[in-house]
Amino acid sequence: MSERKLKILICLLYYLPHRTGMQLYIERIAEELVRRGHTVTVLCARHLPDLPSDEMVNGVRIVRLNVPPLAISRGMIMPAYPWAAYKLMREHDVVNLHTPMAETALLSVLGSLTGTPVIPTHHGDLILPKGLTNRVIQGVMFALYRFMAWRAPKVVAYTQDYAENSYYLKPFLNKVQVIHPPITMPEPDAVRAAQLRAEWQDGDGPLIGFAGRFVQEKRPDLLIQSLDVVLKKYPNARIVFAGQYDIPYEKTWELYKPIVDKYRDHLIFLGLKNDMQFMADFFRAIDVLALTSDSECFALVQVESMLSGTPVVMTDTPGGRVPVQATGMGRIVPRGDSAAIGRAIVEVLDDPTACHKSRAEVEAVFNFQRTVDQYEALFREVSHAHP
Repeated sequence: MSERKLKILICLLYYLPHRTGMQLYIERIAEELVRRGHTVTVLCARHLPDLPSDEMVNGVRIVRLNVPPLAISRGMIMPAYPWAAYKLMREHDVVNLHTPMAETALLSVLGSLTGTPVIPTHHGDLILPKGLTNRVIQGVMFALYRFMAWRAPKVVAYTQDYAENSYYLKPFLNKVQVIHPPITMPEPDAVRAAQLRAEWQDGDGPLIGFAGRFVQEKRPDLLIQSLDVVLKKYPNARIVFAGQYDIPYEKTWELYKPIVDKYRDHLIFLGLKNDMQFMADFFRAIDVLALTSDSECFALVQVESMLSGTPVVMTDTPGGRVPVQATGMGRIVPRGDSAAIGRAIVEVLDDPTACHKSRAEVEAVFNFQRTVDQYEALFREVSHAHP
């Protein structure tokens, strides 16, 4: 006898068309669950005024709530959230909450009222720049999360490594269930990758890739500074940045403008790219992907790069170091050390075969279908425990 199909409510702040690793994570899980016959609804903010308030995208229902012109840090105030969440919870078997999110405690209370189990997936501790206001925001957000986590039957973490080092997750290790992120990547188009490479290269110089938002927490300044080391061995090297770089809620572009101007001839900025085929070709076109964050929960782009055949240089951050450790496809360097980053990049460029792993070897560690199987089993477990 086949298992009954589930009705799953996913709660978060930003969803499509907002594009970050977190949104890709949720989109992939939601659409695969729909493909398997489950009903999935996403409740989120209407972060752009021209977005519909209720629509179906690839089988997933998206309910967007209007947002008044008021924001706190990166968050939004949604007065309609409690009632909308309450109504939808009554129609669903399980809630998958994606944290950090200000509504964590509220959703926990509503889950108790409706008898709907709430399972949080934690996407990284909230770490804001220094300042009293940001310290208050961090403290309040953690208190709200803790209220919810004490009541949750399980808490999903990307890796055990991150859970053991996370100030959010560490108090709840007895509840943590590790599920690797859902990562899919099309096969690169070798011809298109070669065309991109020829377009970006300076002569026969190597290409160093960076995939992600140009924000302080990602420390793109360290990667640019690593050119002091790289250019001594490879004077025609270039860094190709794929991702949004002039971000309204961040001042990073302005802050790092002097160093960008200094190395301008060695930098290429592509902007945000939503096409996964383009990203596969981007990863194949570069020689190495470098991620230089001070903190990183995982960074899906590492595995996407590996699946496209390109090794990674990653800073030694809890969770972030796991893909390189698990596959051997790259190098791990100390955080905050631009010279060490440069030396590791040179090492990979000097002997790229030393870090090579086949696509099958990478998929044996990070398997999309296995990830969704684990989510599906977890949702069934908690929903059966709360009929």
